[in-house]
Amino acid sequence: MAGHVPDAASSAQTTLRRATAEDAATLSTLAARTFTEAFGHLYPSADLEAFLADAYAVDKQRVILSHPDYAVWLAERDGLAIGHIAAGPCGLPHPDVAAGDGEIKRLYLLRGHQSGGLGGRLMDAAMAWLLRDGPRTLWVGVWSENHGAQRFYGRYGFARVGEYVFPVGATRDLEFILRRPAG
Repeated sequence: MAGHVPDAASSAQTTLRRATAEDAATLSTLAARTFTEAFGHLYPSADLEAFLADAYAVDKQRVILSHPDYAVWLAERDGLAIGHIAAGPCGLPHPDVAAGDGEIKRLYLLRGHQSGGLGGRLMDAAMAWLLRDGPRTLWVGVWSENHGAQRFYGRYGFARVGEYVFPVGATRDLEFILRRPAG
């Protein structure tokens, strides 16, 4: 665009890389921060803190990063992690989930790094990994009120097929289950 002067964020180089077990602490911190930025306002602080301490514990991230059935990619700008996506076997509570189905487990970007195509780059990396052995059914769970995420996943062929309750402490969120058929 003529006359456009890029800001520091847009002119910096963003890279994607597959995370390793050595990235467990980075992933733990990033996951807790991005979840809090996106959804922290929905929960009492005690519930949020307990959820983050469990769901994004460093040891738990190390197990995921070391497991051959799971993969996580980090988006980094100027050496700092600004986003991530995780993929693996489907664990969503839907009666049609079958052995061998894959799932996008989470996709988050720090505030200020969204809506610039980086989510699509992360999604493309995870989808390529999930489909590396050929077509299979893919799933993702998304908060019922996150309409932007629902539209994003819809562009990848995911459609709503169910719902479930996602607990964060005493708060129970309605989540939609989205599926992308094999093929």
